[in-house]
Amino acid sequence: MACAPTPQTAGRRRRFWVTAAISPVADGGFTVELDGRGIRLPGGTALCVASRALAQAIADEWAKAGGEKGGHFTPDDLPMTRIAGTMIERVAPDPAAQVTALLHYVDGELLCYRADYPAPLCREQQALWNPQLAWLRARHDIDMAVTTGIMPLVQSPGVHDAWRALLTQMDNATLAALGVMVPAMKSIVLGLAVATGALPAARAAEIASVDERSQMDIWGEDAKLLEALRLQAVEVEDAARFLQLCRVV
Repeated sequence: MACAPTPQTAGRRRRFWVTAAISPVADGGFTVELDGRGIRLPGGTALCVASRALAQAIADEWAKAGGEKGGHFTPDDLPMTRIAGTMIERVAPDPAAQVTALLHYVDGELLCYRADYPAPLCREQQALWNPQLAWLRARHDIDMAVTTGIMPLVQSPGVHDAWRALLTQMDNATLAALGVMVPAMKSIVLGLAVATGALPAARAAEIASVDERSQMDIWGEDAKLLEALRLQAVEVEDAARFLQLCRVV
């Protein structure tokens, strides 16, 4: 079996295959074959997913990566492969570890840290962030505290317990997708909203970038910041698409 390059493999790689296609496996699910040879992940596990739609999306990105045999590609060309690999080799063997990692974002929740100036930024944070925290309270009965300034805010034990109970109920695909979205937006609330279908990925990324957009309103556009926000939005969109494909019956 061919070994798939992954996000941990830095730099460009040369395409060594001609065709990429999905193949059903005997005990259920689908794998992706490059020139008839199945892909193996860095830990040695065969890349096999339950959803035909996800397998096809993975095959499609391998078919496009590098253009043709001998061409160059990077891990950025294989987002569905990357997230699937995380789900298979990191989340599935120990979902509790992924839950614990996500819980680290509760006390650092973006939407809970508010500016006290300038006034336009304060108003925009309230207008865009308050509804998300209200949704969390109404839908999941989690009431998160809010602060201003940069001093650390520690949420109550009840809030942490509620988040743990909620995350523990989630399947491996959702945990893997959250593992991409939450760090990208620095918001477990927005990640949950996207994962549960309460918020489109593009809108969530926009809400998460209030501070950066306000900064550019004051000081002018910054090419590096714009690129960082573009990449953030791509990550969130990729994770949302991965989750959607996993749920296709």
